[in-house]
Amino acid sequence: MKLDLIKKLQQKKFRTETGYCLVEGEHLVLELQKAAEQQSSLATAELYLTEQYAEWETDLEVHPVNSKQMSAISATKSPQGIVAVVPMSAIQPKSTQQEVALYFHEIQDPGNLGTILRTLAWFGGYRCLLSPGSVDPFNPKVIRASMGAIFHVPMELDVSLDSLADRYAHIGCLDMQGEPLHSRAFKECDCYLFGNEARGVPRDHLDRLGAKAFTIPGAGLIESLNLGTAVSLSVYERQRQS
Repeated sequence: MKLDLIKKLQQKKFRTETGYCLVEGEHLVLELQKAAEQQSSLATAELYLTEQYAEWETDLEVHPVNSKQMSAISATKSPQGIVAVVPMSAIQPKSTQQEVALYFHEIQDPGNLGTILRTLAWFGGYRCLLSPGSVDPFNPKVIRASMGAIFHVPMELDVSLDSLADRYAHIGCLDMQGEPLHSRAFKECDCYLFGNEARGVPRDHLDRLGAKAFTIPGAGLIESLNLGTAVSLSVYERQRQS
């Protein structure tokens, strides 16, 4: 891919038009290569390396670039000197029949989604469903925050809220007035619903889905938890009950 086009992949419009995203930095490229061993489709990714990475071991196609060119294509202020251009359709982590789903309604913060993917990858056995209007998971900020977890967590994009009723028999959500998170009923859910950072999930949708409410017990000195923190606590509790 031409260098002037690679720089544009920082914008969602061009990622959508070309079907490619950027993966930057040693750790993320190593995770990409690790995932490529299990997902052959990722072998079509291409690396752009400065001289300091001339001895980098990889089976991917390599394109040497100078530091000025790297600065032009990098999404960071201080480029490490290693960038991969990855076809988004190739990012297809393995699925299992036992996956539990987490649905996110119009979440906006790239850091939150990256943290969530990292949590789901750590525990394993979870699928991430994103509603229309959610942050793009291929945003460079999401990929960096995920620390490569995006290559290991099955995802579905543009999943409508109303479609959940046909797919999942027991849907759970978080609410200040729900049952304690440690209650036995929490583990019985096969899909957990989380809302937008500011607006949550529309109440009428929760009612139509018959979502059962659960609460993370706390002192109640502040209004709410950060979304990423709430997800981490919820997934940990689900694992603890297993």
